[in-house]
Amino acid sequence: MIDLQAHIRLSKEDSAKYAILPGDPGRIDNIKTFLTDVKELAYNREMRSVSGYYKGIKVLAVSTGMGGASTGIAVEELHNIGVEYMIRIGSCGALDSRMRLGDLLIVNGAVRDEGASKAYIESIYPAIPDTELLISVMEAAKECKAPFFVGKARSHDSFYIDREEEICKYWSSKGIMGSDMETAALFIIGALRGVKTASILNTVVEFEGNLAKEINGYVDGETSMKQGEKNEILVALETFVKEEKKKRC
Repeated sequence: MIDLQAHIRLSKEDSAKYAILPGDPGRIDNIKTFLTDVKELAYNREMRSVSGYYKGIKVLAVSTGMGGASTGIAVEELHNIGVEYMIRIGSCGALDSRMRLGDLLIVNGAVRDEGASKAYIESIYPAIPDTELLISVMEAAKECKAPFFVGKARSHDSFYIDREEEICKYWSSKGIMGSDMETAALFIIGALRGVKTASILNTVVEFEGNLAKEINGYVDGETSMKQGEKNEILVALETFVKEEKKKRC
């Protein structure tokens, strides 16, 4: 009997060494366009998965849903079936005025302003990506000529608390470049489970921009943000190619 994971509904028979993790299940369709021999695997709740090949390397694409708690479940269950590398391709709100719609933020550390990672370990434990994987992501972004920044992000649990604007300005003043909901949980759980992780975020809201208007523009297909999404997918996949070449040397 195949031992399926409870939420992602995958088994070790479905596994690959590399996984690309969007939040939105709908983003899986865009990832599929970069892959060959695509196979639909499962779709349970917010967790949709496919497998395919990129330049001969087997890759899983699995959506994590919104927030650290959902992401944590996906990371744990993917680790259980044998995934060794996980790169998040998500979206962020910019906290740096230099960032424009469609620019990528390659995250080199995350503020743990959410609950999922704190359920695992004290908040003094740092949320950082795997160093070698981070370097490969940066190299891939340069080679793909994708506009990008490298910096810290803040992971949080809500868009709509009463002090949201004040909090964003505070973290911006401390050098935090973007905000999302999932990166800290990915980094912490990945580190604790021995998984190599990285996070690439596509800017969908500019600093002090209109949250609802700009996110709606992303959903409706605003050109620069959709190009940013294509860029982050390509950068993640090219990073896997780099890591595979390292192993063959």
